[in-house]
Amino acid sequence: MSTLIVNPPLTSADLDAMPADGMERWLVRGELREKPMTKRNRFHAGIEGTVVSLLNEWLWTQPKPRGRAFSGEVGCILREDPETTFGIDVAYFSAEVIAAQTDDTTLMRGVPTIAVEILSPNDTVQEIDEKVAEYLEAGVPHVWIVNTRHQVITVYKPNVLPVMRNLTDTLDAEPQLSGFRIPVARIFEE
Repeated sequence: MSTLIVNPPLTSADLDAMPADGMERWLVRGELREKPMTKRNRFHAGIEGTVVSLLNEWLWTQPKPRGRAFSGEVGCILREDPETTFGIDVAYFSAEVIAAQTDDTTLMRGVPTIAVEILSPNDTVQEIDEKVAEYLEAGVPHVWIVNTRHQVITVYKPNVLPVMRNLTDTLDAEPQLSGFRIPVARIFEE
């Protein structure tokens, strides 16, 4: 008779204990996903900086308490028990999520209002599809997938078909970020 051994779900603490060995790691419902770390390039870094700057421009016009925009693979625990943990290229978190943070982790706990993923050369369709599905299921109201090569942004929202925005279009994050509107072309300017 054989015995099935079931490993317990991994947590963000397990991720923190793993070596810094050039692997990108994240959790989907307690299951480890990993791949070699992406080599960043100027296109990716430029888009990331521009998006967070545009979010901050809007943010600084808002009354306090404000949320906060992050870039640089901000670690986020989207779901607990079992954990789903992603590094998000750019994310905006509401004032309520920011206020709920404690000092027990360096990761953000909670759902961002906007999650922006900038496609990298080694991203697979399966990985991006899984991330988008997890973001939407966790309740992220706006998910943007930025394709630097084709200069388009695919916008995902819960219970709505995705929409592609090109250089002639405008992006918004209504109703959560009232008044936030930017021409897509600004994101791709060099």
